[in-house]
Amino acid sequence: MLHPLLKVTKIGFIGAGNMTQALIKGMVESQRILPSKIYVSNRTPGKLIKLKENFAVNTCEHNEEVVDTCDVVILATKPQDLPASISEISGKFRPEQIIVSLAAGINMSALEKLIPAGRLIRLMPNTPSLIGRGVLGVLMQNADESASDLIHDMISSLGVVFDVTNEDQFDALMVSCSSGTGFVFEMMMYWQDWIQERGFTPEESRQMTVETFLGASMLAAQATGIEIEELQQRVTSKKGVTAAGLQSMRELEIERALRISFEKASMRSQEISRQNQI
Repeated sequence: MLHPLLKVTKIGFIGAGNMTQALIKGMVESQRILPSKIYVSNRTPGKLIKLKENFAVNTCEHNEEVVDTCDVVILATKPQDLPASISEISGKFRPEQIIVSLAAGINMSALEKLIPAGRLIRLMPNTPSLIGRGVLGVLMQNADESASDLIHDMISSLGVVFDVTNEDQFDALMVSCSSGTGFVFEMMMYWQDWIQERGFTPEESRQMTVETFLGASMLAAQATGIEIEELQQRVTSKKGVTAAGLQSMRELEIERALRISFEKASMRSQEISRQNQI
């Protein structure tokens, strides 16, 4: 059952970038939230015009309008821009408001210093939220059960929601699922290039790549209770073609390369956090 306040809750976004657009698209298309209940502000008008045309949401000229009007305020600016954008309006937040930060690298401690009043939540969606297949991490500090239920109902149509208990878990989810989407696209690019080099058209190569990744993911999703390793073993014959390729991947230490990529991304998140210490 949906939270009884969801239909009347006014939801505001400060910042109109790609993630704001993804969240608004998911919210509106799920029909859980009316466009008339969504308010958006942005430094420049271009993206606001596009959002209004596409989803009929309300646009605001100033961030202060969003804070004054809305019950839930989603901070969706770039992390490096958040302190400056909030400093002008920090005294406007109200204790009963739910304030949701999408800013990577700005932890709860820093948010509490920026925003003295309100129920604070960190949210990390990834771009597949656009199609309702997102992975969303939620970290709550001083939010009560009512706020938690409202936020879960607000975002559950966007994908699978995971509650995390600390900043380290939040960081791990961000790197593996949000940044991780980019890592998967990188691998898909290599896949497509190799197929195309064998004489297939770009369109055919792309489709073959997408369907391979999609098919493997769906197979894993539907194989309840079966480990991914076992699914791999089922398509691998001893001394066969797949086995030869896997042996090469292991000799080249693909796992090590991926782990280093995850750690590098995590280190960058920590660096952003240090840069934004208040």
